[in-house]
Amino acid sequence: MSAQPDGPYGPLIPMPELTPDALRAAVSRIAPSRAPALTQHLFEATTNAQQTQSLAPLRAFIHSWAVFIAIERHPQRAARLRELERIVDAGEQDPTAVITEIRQIRETAEAEAGL
Repeated sequence: MSAQPDGPYGPLIPMPELTPDALRAAVSRIAPSRAPALTQHLFEATTNAQQTQSLAPLRAFIHSWAVFIAIERHPQRAARLRELERIVDAGEQDPTAVITEIRQIRETAEAEAGL
């Protein structure tokens, strides 16, 4: 992954705790338009966890939103990821290097989130 500095101020917010409430608060600060999607995903994960008597749906929820926040709290990283996804979606070039960079961004985000 290429260096993606955060500018003079660093990340927009610190990485939150990995709880639904902390993730919801973080999303509300850095990507408020995504708050309804988080709420819907949490509802579905809770319902699925109850139906299957498994914590796996809740773990998937935490993982998904923690990675989202870890990426979005760095505006340049988030912009680069969107650009890479656009390149892949356009299908106009060999996606191998682009997919590798996407994977690196996500792995960095997972590490930052402690996943």
